[in-house]
Amino acid sequence: MEKMNQALERVKIMVGMEVDEDEEVADVSSSSSWSFADDFNRHCTLSTKQRIYGFAICFVAGLACTLLSLLVFFNPVKFGITFTFGNLLSLGSTAFLIGPKRQLTMMLDPARIYATAMYLASIIIALFCALYVHNKLLTLLAIILEFGALVWYSLSYIPFARAMVSKIMAACFDTEF
Repeated sequence: MEKMNQALERVKIMVGMEVDEDEEVADVSSSSSWSFADDFNRHCTLSTKQRIYGFAICFVAGLACTLLSLLVFFNPVKFGITFTFGNLLSLGSTAFLIGPKRQLTMMLDPARIYATAMYLASIIIALFCALYVHNKLLTLLAIILEFGALVWYSLSYIPFARAMVSKIMAACFDTEF
């Protein structure tokens, strides 16, 4: 019964629910596999209202950065940094809703590990092209790659969406008549 209570307390912590102080101390002292992520989730509990506000503020800021990046398109450094920062803010906004540990777990899920790796690699490529190469064409291509990787990553959360988009793209670019 005690293990079941400990498991319930950990679920409460991961979801972001408040836990009684006495139960926290008992849980921490009896748990031998306490990790940094559990400790981080324990100290970062937010109410539902705070989570929604955090999500909305982070998402709107990310969307604003992404849209404002179009104003500085002809300066590849400012464009690449602003666009990428906007995408990261928008991506991070979902961590307010589901929690950072669950976000990371979902990103590293076998169904979307390649999409996550593509997206993170495209962010690095875009920043590299903007900050070190200073080539407008390469930066634009890297941003297009980043946007495509973001779309593919986002589609991984919708059941059968990537398969449907793949079939549509294959039908659109089919050269046989």
